[in-house]
Amino acid sequence: MLIARGRSEGWLRVPVSALRVWADLNDVTFNAISVGPLPGFELRGSTVIADGALSSGNAEPLMIIPRDLVLSLEAVRMHAKSDQHLRELLDALADFGRIGVHNPLKEYIKFLPEELLPTFWTEAERDLLTGTSLKPAIEAKIKSLTKEFDQLRSATEHIKWCAELLWDEEDGIISFDDWLQVDAMYRSRALEFPGIGDSMVPCVDMANHASGDATVALYETDSDGNAALLLRDGKELKKGDEITITYGDKKGACEMLFSYGFIEDSMTSARELFLDLDIPNDDPLKRAKLHVNTSAPGFRLYDSDHVGASAGSTGWQSDFIWLVVVNEEDGLDFQVEQTTDGGRELRVYWNGSVLEEPDKLADTLKTHPLWDVFKLRAVSLLQDRVETQLRLLYGTDDDVKAAMNEEGIRVRERVWSLATRLRDLERDLLERAYGNLEEEKEKLVETETVQKYLQAMAQQEPEEDFT
Repeated sequence: MLIARGRSEGWLRVPVSALRVWADLNDVTFNAISVGPLPGFELRGSTVIADGALSSGNAEPLMIIPRDLVLSLEAVRMHAKSDQHLRELLDALADFGRIGVHNPLKEYIKFLPEELLPTFWTEAERDLLTGTSLKPAIEAKIKSLTKEFDQLRSATEHIKWCAELLWDEEDGIISFDDWLQVDAMYRSRALEFPGIGDSMVPCVDMANHASGDATVALYETDSDGNAALLLRDGKELKKGDEITITYGDKKGACEMLFSYGFIEDSMTSARELFLDLDIPNDDPLKRAKLHVNTSAPGFRLYDSDHVGASAGSTGWQSDFIWLVVVNEEDGLDFQVEQTTDGGRELRVYWNGSVLEEPDKLADTLKTHPLWDVFKLRAVSLLQDRVETQLRLLYGTDDDVKAAMNEEGIRVRERVWSLATRLRDLERDLLERAYGNLEEEKEKLVETETVQKYLQAMAQQEPEEDFT
């Protein structure tokens, strides 16, 4: 627990008031802004603040960060050319080691606060998420991080300096908690930077999130490839105003809490969520379907913004669902065929024609005469899954409410507030989605295609012998 120990002992913690010194030493430019706690909102930590009146008519960027300070894949590769230890580490990790440590950040990370991401919640606190889409996401993330850490160790323990410094049984300085800390540092501050890609940009990442019109500044790359923070057109600030950026206006409550550890105060809807789907065990093609599937095994529910959509209406999207709802009697088939190099592969057929991209099955089904039937199957299955999720939420409400006062269970108040807010937002979205799916199902049942199909199925039912 090197990082946690460093913070508690003080050698991995520097007050943000010293950030300006670090910025000057590393050629970071601040123009009429500073970084620190916003008066009256100190509990939120540090942010970017206007030092005086600012107008979007001003030509000067608020910040300029040299490109070689940006933590990105490109920066890691460049630094590895001159750092033998980093090069050894990346060579040992192969593709897994595509993300590394950029030396100029050695001092900068001391300014970073501890992030209360759900990966650091206790088991009792994670239980508060039962019934939300975040619970399985966190469980999967922790499993993934555990696998990554094990891979890091197995790939580097043969390197002499790694074996002695990192993995020695008595004096090794790295633990799984450190891997969690590194993940949180990067994941909670990474931005999709134009011209650079996913990256962590010192000082810019001190800006807090605000969506929509509340976003004050945007980030770009200048003509020299440096990262720049710019005031948005039409924005006017006075001294002491907060300068915010957006981490993504369309991100749902689950993703915000997962990646950044908070839910925006102005958020009145979960916006979107993802639920997993399983193929029934009695489906004879289950193994084949799972083998060829390339899409996420579930579906996304979201607030609909389509033209003409009524307020509060929802939509859904899934490529996986179509593999689930069609079978051999509909025209789906699988065949093992020999490849040009002598190997064997499982190929998908629809009505005798090869389906090159299984995740595009919906495009093929839309042209089929029974499209409304297939869609009815999908909508019915999705509604059942939404109902299951709602029952899980309803069934754990009492336990969640009692968790703050239950003896022997320690739950932090902020964590409890975040968990209950997510539960409320996702419950609302699920309830609206259930109603919309019911409406969609009723409309499909009344279509001519479905009516004829149901009549044909009824005629094929064998008459019951009461003798």
